[in-house]
Amino acid sequence: MTTTMPETLQVAITRLPGHDDISLPAYQSQHAAGMDVHAAVPVDAPLVLEPGRHAMVPTGFAMAVPEGYEAQVRPRSGLAAKHGVTALNSPGTIDADYRGHVQILLINHGREPLTITRGMRIAQLVIKPVPRVTWVEVAELPATARGAGGFGHTGA
Repeated sequence: MTTTMPETLQVAITRLPGHDDISLPAYQSQHAAGMDVHAAVPVDAPLVLEPGRHAMVPTGFAMAVPEGYEAQVRPRSGLAAKHGVTALNSPGTIDADYRGHVQILLINHGREPLTITRGMRIAQLVIKPVPRVTWVEVAELPATARGAGGFGHTGA
């Protein structure tokens, strides 16, 4: 079976002043879907995320997501599994018209404080296409086998 790589999308990104030492988002393996994002907290003032608390964590960059796309901020599975720390509004959306400092909203669901240090990998970033929707109001929706069955309707 042969697979083809999707075409590469170019996204403009800029390091903010004072953050030249922070890695830009990057894939950590050949087939990774998300790029790891690093914390840009001050070296001398790491962020201690206490259990049950949330905080905005700076990344040190801004970007111009192309029109028709969004950047999705997703949790890192290692932080979630080892420390109970996740992205609070997961997946978070960075819109194509946002040009400000990208910050990651993290929450600690764990039992111990987590110290976030400069350069620590804190989230993943995935760039996805977003189609525009035009609503078509109808008197009745087409029937399906499922119908209106909602939460837990299959017994699972």
